Amino acid sequence: MDERDVREERTEQLIQVRRVTQLHAAWTETERGTPGAFTIQLILDNGAEEYVLRPTADDADVLLALWARSEGATFDLERKVLMFGKGKD
Repeated sequence: MDERDVREERTEQLIQVRRVTQLHAAWTETERGTPGAFTIQLILDNGAEEYVLRPTADDADVLLALWARSEGATFDLERKVLMFGKGKD
């Protein structure tokens, strides 16, 4: 690995806030007759990173509505904060 590759790798590691480029929601059955589990997979910067949220059903509903209404979102990997951009008019 040359010096340029090392610098690029260090820069990638320093980036803590990434743009959410895709969002995938899923529901998984845990046991028959019991509540399932929701997950929301965040694809960050076109696959540079990914993160999986495990929201409650109510939180998943709100997050998906915010995603649909926003112009975009970013995710702070260090603080675990999902931030939505300006809403669509």
